[in-house]
Amino acid sequence: MHKIIEKKLNYKKFTVNSNLQYFKPHATKIEKTFEEEVSSSLNTPLKSIHPKFFYDKKGSDLFEKICFLPEYYPTRTEISILKKLGNDLSEYLDNDVRLVELGSGSSVKTKLILDVLTKLQEKTEYFPIDISDILTESSGQLLQDYDDLHITGIIDTYEGGLEFLKTYDGKKNLIIFLGSSFGNFLPSEGSDFLKKINSTMKRGDLFLIGLDLVKNKTILEPAYDDSEGITAKFNLNVLSRINNELDADFNLENFSHHAIYNEDDQRIEMYLKSLVNQSVVLSKSNLSITLKKDELIHTEYSYKYRLSQISELLNSTGFEIKHTWLDKNQYFSLTLASKN
Repeated sequence: MHKIIEKKLNYKKFTVNSNLQYFKPHATKIEKTFEEEVSSSLNTPLKSIHPKFFYDKKGSDLFEKICFLPEYYPTRTEISILKKLGNDLSEYLDNDVRLVELGSGSSVKTKLILDVLTKLQEKTEYFPIDISDILTESSGQLLQDYDDLHITGIIDTYEGGLEFLKTYDGKKNLIIFLGSSFGNFLPSEGSDFLKKINSTMKRGDLFLIGLDLVKNKTILEPAYDDSEGITAKFNLNVLSRINNELDADFNLENFSHHAIYNEDDQRIEMYLKSLVNQSVVLSKSNLSITLKKDELIHTEYSYKYRLSQISELLNSTGFEIKHTWLDKNQYFSLTLASKN
């Protein structure tokens, strides 16, 4: 059956060893998507680059550094919650459930969930879904720590990976979406994405989502514009990726990192600001763009939520909330839900 799915969805299977395999769309599919999306979003009056393209190898490494910055509270706060929810979470799980992670995640967070599952079952399956090849590296590291772990990676967009999972088999899944990544979606997109996850789920499946909570801008803005400039390097690196993969000629010295908290819309807004009047050519796309001094390229929104909004959002997209965990400062939340 898996071979039928593989052929139907245009994936190629790679077997690393008896405990690790991964599926990847044919290369032309990913490359075409990157080129088409970037060319389209830059060739508009309000220029933008989707945040999913941050995460090439260098971008993923830079984000790992961001997670340890003193100003960046989300990662350490979420980890503090994960360390405490083990017994609570196990009450909702049986002894035959697969872990599916949207984003291959940091090994620390993944391991905290795997530790719960490995206590409940002899053999544990893990399905990371990530657009970056970093998935294979992080999976290899996990296998060093868990003898009875079997990993099937899906190197694709979340939507593509969920579609793959939907027809894979009948085993129960615990789908996790950690790190407040959901906050990158516009409200309408986020609602549609939650409906997509819900449609993938079977009765008995569970969904665990991390969401950043509304707080004072004096805490939020430094988290996305740190004193060491690591977030700035992370933001600018997407231009390096476009240079490398689309044969563009962005001069990174002509741009600066710009991040603000929009209180009305409850979101951090990240941009690349043009420091001069300039023209840029994307040779592979046969595209030339012009930017005026102080013109912004939007790269990320990071929405923050109130607990009442989380409840309304999940209920309206077909979920029933089972449990919500918070840190002591109520900076961050983890919510477990089932298919309604």
